[in-house]
Amino acid sequence: MTAPVFVVDTVPGTGTFVLEGSEGRHAVSVKRLQGGEDLVLTDGRGRWADCVVLTAEGKDRLTVQVSGAHEDAAEEPRITVVQALPKGDRGELAVETMTETGVDAVVPWAASRCITQWKGDRGLKALAKWRSTAREAGKQSRRTRFPEVTDLMTTKQVAALLADADFAAVLHEDRDHPSGALATADLPGKGSIVLIVGPEGGVSPQELAAFEEAGAQPYRLGRSVLRTSTAGTAATALVLGRTGRWS
Repeated sequence: MTAPVFVVDTVPGTGTFVLEGSEGRHAVSVKRLQGGEDLVLTDGRGRWADCVVLTAEGKDRLTVQVSGAHEDAAEEPRITVVQALPKGDRGELAVETMTETGVDAVVPWAASRCITQWKGDRGLKALAKWRSTAREAGKQSRRTRFPEVTDLMTTKQVAALLADADFAAVLHEDRDHPSGALATADLPGKGSIVLIVGPEGGVSPQELAAFEEAGAQPYRLGRSVLRTSTAGTAATALVLGRTGRWS
């Protein structure tokens, strides 16, 4: 098993380092790491260091020996999922599973048929939960580069985002849609891929037209219809496999 991951603001170089605060508490009191055990420190932006525990003190202080810092380059193609706001805590579930799978960025989208609305303080708290979920899931899945969770976007903003994509797809619930399956689409090996996941009520005709004008075609995943909270994860896994990132 790979070593557990802990997040720091700045990854240290060689020498000793003291892990404190919430991460130190997690290492000492939850993981119960002891002298001689391995761990990884990362900033969540691709930089990381292999470490060995020297001592554990109290409930939240861990002294480690750092062997050296490294940096993982961003993988290609970059996969972004535009996620329409689901009901309840299903948004956090979607972010969690997409992060574990390997998505690079998540864009919360205020689709016209979304029941959930992010407004005022409620919206800020919901966005903070999505970002916290991505961070924790990144640690749990032992990534060194966590996905970015952007600010909430409107349909117009999402359409503008599509202009820079090398491939963009709207995941469509119609299994007989003439555009075909994502499994057979011509995907780029580099650049950026954007996958749009609509709300439970589906993408409206007006939104679909706006996205098609911006270069995104509708594609189906399979014969069954997935919920909005699982479609992004399934599509990400499919693209990771087809583009060689899971090779």
